[in-house]
Amino acid sequence: MQQTKSKQIKTRQNKIWMTFPVFSRFLFFLGLWAENAADSDTRKIPVGGQAVIEGVLMKGPDRWALAVRRPDGQIFQESWGNSSKTKRYPWKLPVLRGIVTMVEMVGTGFRALGKSAEIALGDSEEELTKKDLLLAILIGIAAVVGLFIALPLWLSEAAAGFFSLSAGARNAVEGVIRGGIFVAYVAIIGLWNDIQQVFRYHGAEHKTINAFEDVGSAALTPQVIALYSRIHTRCGTSFLLIAILIGIVVFSAIGGRGILWRVGLRVALLPLVIGISYEIIRLASKSGFIGKFLMAPMLSLQYLTTREPDLGQIEIALTSLLASLGAPLKREN
Repeated sequence: MQQTKSKQIKTRQNKIWMTFPVFSRFLFFLGLWAENAADSDTRKIPVGGQAVIEGVLMKGPDRWALAVRRPDGQIFQESWGNSSKTKRYPWKLPVLRGIVTMVEMVGTGFRALGKSAEIALGDSEEELTKKDLLLAILIGIAAVVGLFIALPLWLSEAAAGFFSLSAGARNAVEGVIRGGIFVAYVAIIGLWNDIQQVFRYHGAEHKTINAFEDVGSAALTPQVIALYSRIHTRCGTSFLLIAILIGIVVFSAIGGRGILWRVGLRVALLPLVIGISYEIIRLASKSGFIGKFLMAPMLSLQYLTTREPDLGQIEIALTSLLASLGAPLKREN
């Protein structure tokens, strides 16, 4: 009995720690995508995605869909309705829609991460409880605030004192440090095999959306999708770098009080930074070649956060995409 209980506790802890690194990345990327306006062309239907543990979460115009590879090789598939508040006022207004999208994505992303952890581990009896998820959330938030807000601010304060920098220069240095910490963070966690696997699914998600936006859903097969780029304009990685630049401007309006005051205000102003950054990414995604050219430095970071997927991983992304569009799963002979 004692051994069984210990095994159950260990299994649950493993699920928490499998979720945490992905959530830490997921929370800081914010999982956002800028939605294109829908029109009569099916390739313009707004879709977005998020890699999870051994799977992909996709968002279509009316539903979410999750596809995960089971340990036995079969595909678990689930979909549910998407009733976003961004479809009605005042939440559909610019800036506000980005904030709402972030909140919805974090909530839905946690549901998908918890579910994918259960499916990928092949243990249907020991589910991630709300307490487990809350622990992962608290650890993730503490890591994000400490590593990406407090640490850059403290280091910029030290640099400002040493080099006698102005307030504007100090804020710029803070942004550069924050960007450097993020790049180093992504590079380091990318050395972990489990995270590399998530990055492969991230690449599969991008390839699938790129193919869908180019040729529509009818012509899609894993072999066709494999030919497309794993870099996508609306990726949350690009969003983050834009947010760092916007943060330099917004945080410059904060007075020079104590460091705890400024950390608190930076956390409080994050929704505004998110909303503005969302609009920039959204505009860039609609600007064709010009948008891609201007976003090129941001897009290059995706070579760190994605890996080339295999056909099986692309199949998972395609399954999730089709389910998010309400289409039946296509199976090849």
